[in-house]
Amino acid sequence: MKTVLILGGTTEARQLAARLATRGDLDITLSLAGRTENPVEQPVPVRTGGFGGAQGLADWLAGHKSDLLIDATHPYAARMSANAAEAARIAGVAIFALRRPGWEPVDGDRWTLVEDTEEAVAALGDKPRRVFLALGRQEVAAFEAALQHAYVIRSVDPIEPPLGVLDATYILARGPFREADERALLEAERIDVIVAKNSGGQATYGKIAAARELGIEVILLRRPQLPDVPSAPSVAALAEMVDHFAAPAEKRGV
Repeated sequence: MKTVLILGGTTEARQLAARLATRGDLDITLSLAGRTENPVEQPVPVRTGGFGGAQGLADWLAGHKSDLLIDATHPYAARMSANAAEAARIAGVAIFALRRPGWEPVDGDRWTLVEDTEEAVAALGDKPRRVFLALGRQEVAAFEAALQHAYVIRSVDPIEPPLGVLDATYILARGPFREADERALLEAERIDVIVAKNSGGQATYGKIAAARELGIEVILLRRPQLPDVPSAPSVAALAEMVDHFAAPAEKRGV
């Protein structure tokens, strides 16, 4: 039986864990950062919290005699992905990554691409606008520099402390979000512009499609550079990689 650690926090990580758990020949642990107060139930044993950087993760892998590390973190968790690649190198453990493809613009999209939240704030301009912030709790603080705008902020957990702006509406919700519901929200809140990450996948694409139909601008944070490790674009493709990795040597032609 091979020992596998999945670095999770995404829908795909949960789906991958559930799929691999059905094999019966893998000892799987799913690691969550612990930033979400009430995470959904997971299909395999879970550990919560950080490791203490790349060396701490390498020590955990060695101490648990891990055979495989799977990076299935969010596409914007660049630091964690970098630590994962370095930890696998230090510990001499194989590593795979689940790299969800980003969204690509289509006719009708009004996208402005920015490098970070500070650049997103500048892209909003000086004229007051109604802004839908679809970002994590760690990113919204930058918008306190632009008090002229009204903000609608959606997050899984409460924004604590509340954003230091003059006009803010908070929505607590967990995806997936249907396009029709997103369009209704954008219209009801009279949104002028959306600020979001290019997360990829279908769970949060509804707001992008709805913005296209309504002619609303979308300010998208560019994806960060991630380590070059063996990767797959989907749960099914990564599960096939694990199948090959876990197969007996004679079946792999070794």
